[in-house]
Amino acid sequence: MSFKFTKCPENPILKANPENEWENLCVLNPGCVYKDGYFWLFYRAAADNEAHIISLGLAKSKDGVHFERCFDKPILTADKQGPDGNGIEDPRVVEMNGTFYMTYASRPHPSGRYWLKVNRDNFYFLPHKPVDAPLCHKKCNTTTSLAMSEDLVNWYKCGRMTDSRHDDRDVFIFPEKINGKYVMLSRSQNRVGEEYGCKAPSIWISYSEDLLEWDNYKLLCTPKEYWESKKIGGSTPPIKTDKGWLVLYHGVEDKVRGEYKVGALLLDLQNPEKIIARTKEPIMEPDQDYECSGFYAGCVFPTGIVNLDGTLYVFYGAGDKYCCQATCKLDELLDYLINECSCD
Repeated sequence: MSFKFTKCPENPILKANPENEWENLCVLNPGCVYKDGYFWLFYRAAADNEAHIISLGLAKSKDGVHFERCFDKPILTADKQGPDGNGIEDPRVVEMNGTFYMTYASRPHPSGRYWLKVNRDNFYFLPHKPVDAPLCHKKCNTTTSLAMSEDLVNWYKCGRMTDSRHDDRDVFIFPEKINGKYVMLSRSQNRVGEEYGCKAPSIWISYSEDLLEWDNYKLLCTPKEYWESKKIGGSTPPIKTDKGWLVLYHGVEDKVRGEYKVGALLLDLQNPEKIIARTKEPIMEPDQDYECSGFYAGCVFPTGIVNLDGTLYVFYGAGDKYCCQATCKLDELLDYLINECSCD
């Protein structure tokens, strides 16, 4: 038995907007929440320029398919004199106690058009790179930061959550405390090797009493299947169900340009280090023209998820160029995980 999400026949649901310079090249990897009868879509966008500065736009929809942009300007932008000089990437949003929390990836200075493998030093913010500059500045590594909002429009940047010495992204927090602690999943490019217990970038779990300070990383799961042999990372914030915490994750096959595919984890409600079930085969993979072309051909990359009346709406980037949507019945996915993919 296999399981697949149903892709929206009207995909892509959001494309680049040629009328706005900051989003005239691509829109992708959107976070999403449902509030006041609307899907609120926070999408990554970039302009058609060499530096490839990334901003965050906002669009809304009543049906999760037909979205209208809320503003002509981004709601979050790069700080040219700060730690997110490359911009705001791959937002994941959760709500806790009436406040919304967004985790987002960023680099300290522009990295250029990454699909062309340009020299990132060409866009360094100083004429000469200092010998004693922090490691993340020397390598233009990714860190993940936190932002807060009460209205989903006005966001306050709280600061960095991850160790700047690690290229750490695919970070999101659980929507509630577990055993009195906040919980986070992340994926570092650097926590790899015998001393870390994994041969490829993997998913890590952390606990904290403060949303910015995380220092007790534990290995949650490593690549197992052929389609995820190069690396895996968390994709969408956890959905709480009566069967456990449902988390979508992505895997990449160990090839020069491996495809991004999607799997699912079911974690114990009280002990999220315990994996109840894990898909063996992808439940979503690139097989449409809009996913198999673009700036990364062969990529489906979920970052937003909404559970509305028992239907899961998953929002994902396709080919690093478009925003797309797929759905499934929550109960059907849970039944598949428990009956076909149990780790017991």
